Amino acid sequence: MKSKSRGAEIVAISSKLFKQKGYTAVTVRDIAEAMGIKAASLYNHISGKQEILAETILPVAELFYEGILQIERSPMTIHEKLGEIIKQHIELTANYYYKMAALNNDWMHLEGDLEKFLCLRNGYEEIFRKIIRAGKEEEILNYQDEEVVVFSILSTLRNLYLWIPKKAKLDQERLTQNLSKVLLDGVF
Repeated sequence: MKSKSRGAEIVAISSKLFKQKGYTAVTVRDIAEAMGIKAASLYNHISGKQEILAETILPVAELFYEGILQIERSPMTIHEKLGEIIKQHIELTANYYYKMAALNNDWMHLEGDLEKFLCLRNGYEEIFRKIIRAGKEEEILNYQDEEVVVFSILSTLRNLYLWIPKKAKLDQERLTQNLSKVLLDGVF
């Protein structure tokens, strides 16, 4: 994208439209209309809808990956690491919930950048699994099936974008504490 501020505006408006309608239903004309410009003018700033999708998804995926790398490398306990992962999800979702919708729902429409996204996502999940396995090996976590733990926690965290925008006054610290308690300690 040519202009940083105009590019950021295009991504912001597009990610909101992607959340409302889904990537495939949104046209360049829809984006231009939402910006109050002609579709032809939009092409002065972007090469196409694929570029917008990549600019919507990849920076957030990179933030998640870089964040979990830092968490993994930290001297924190397993419980603290998992709490930090939950905190990271809450913070990123609160700051980028429209982009999170695209990241979760529209990633498969990435064309040239699909491999990069999958590398980030798979790398993130592998680090998450590694932390979970370390908890089992250290006898800190008690579970029977690693995949159930990974699926349960990540499914909840990935869907925060559906819930967080409905909370007018979100106390991120309190949500982190409560969600950590439920996801890590269970309901008993």
